[in-house]
Amino acid sequence: MPATVADPADWSAYADVPLLHTIASAVIGLADVEGLASFHLPYPAEAQRALDRLVLACLVRGVEQVPAGVPDMLSWCRTRPLEDWPLELPPDAFGPDDFLIDPAAAVPTQLCHEWWVQARDTAAAQFDRAVLHTAILLCRQASSPESYRAFRGLLVSRPVLTAAERFEIATDLYLDPVRDLIDRCYLPAPVSYQRDGAYVTCGRCLTLLTPLPDGGWWCERDRCRRRGVPPPGRELIEAEAGEVHQLARPLRQFVTGPGRAEIDLEARLRKLGLDVEMWPGFDAYDLRVTFPDGYVWAVDVKDWKHPGLLGRAAKAVPGEPPYDEACWTVPQEQAEAHRDYLGTYYRNRSPRAAGLPLLTDRQLIDLARDRLRGDTSVRLATIRSGNGAADA
Repeated sequence: MPATVADPADWSAYADVPLLHTIASAVIGLADVEGLASFHLPYPAEAQRALDRLVLACLVRGVEQVPAGVPDMLSWCRTRPLEDWPLELPPDAFGPDDFLIDPAAAVPTQLCHEWWVQARDTAAAQFDRAVLHTAILLCRQASSPESYRAFRGLLVSRPVLTAAERFEIATDLYLDPVRDLIDRCYLPAPVSYQRDGAYVTCGRCLTLLTPLPDGGWWCERDRCRRRGVPPPGRELIEAEAGEVHQLARPLRQFVTGPGRAEIDLEARLRKLGLDVEMWPGFDAYDLRVTFPDGYVWAVDVKDWKHPGLLGRAAKAVPGEPPYDEACWTVPQEQAEAHRDYLGTYYRNRSPRAAGLPLLTDRQLIDLARDRLRGDTSVRLATIRSGNGAADA
């Protein structure tokens, strides 16, 4: 870290931010193309570029033990938390004991994905955005918002499909406008997810579990793992289920994961008696919440682990469909896993956010209850810090 930085939120003052983007992109690329346990020469250009830049950064700082090759760099990612790397990085760039590769499962962590998404400048890296944008265009052309909601619901609730389920989807008339797109979203599940010829899904997240050498299972969602050992869900024996397909990784990470939180928040708000529309205006934002007096909240749900990266990604919520107030929300348990989640978000919030407030889902529910009790002075922007309560 630099000796003196005028503004810690100015990440451009830290020399190795671009390098960490490059390393994260290399790790994701290796995992998606070859798997981190089976890569071979020649290494992808991005991986070699990340290694070269990491070695140079180490040499500049007088580090004697530098990675000798791409396998050594990946070993660093798996065995060294980022706080132990000899890099100049912002204090809000990661948390304590955060790795780029999970030590147990040997797959990219959520931190790695969030650094990668900040540096996405290629068509491959923008796949999830391109898929949703294409779905919006196709459903607009068909004048069918119901088709878009069905498509989003599919990505959220069915990240894994058997052969029979793929046939079932092919007969769903609501999905007609996006049928070809769906085929590009689901890929054959790698055999690395199998144990004894069977795939097993997570009973909480619905994604495929990764088998561990000790006989256990690993879930790719950080928030799920914090709840304890992932409960096994469906067992899919390929000989019976046919070829198993799963959503491409960017869609699982940035659509399915947050989507589970979106659906949970929708159910909790409806239980209060509120009118909630999901993905209004062809996904202008996630939830349009209407109170009995006609007052409207626009809510976007984010399930990011690292609030500094979330703050840098923040941008104003689109103005249509119209609303009275808008905010982003994050699951309460995600915020509680970080010492100062909301404060870190605000320190790093992008100017593009135009003052966008961030609340935990618990805070949002509490404010909704207050407003339903008649307190019309309630404002989403009153909560500025802490991980569970409004400022005094």
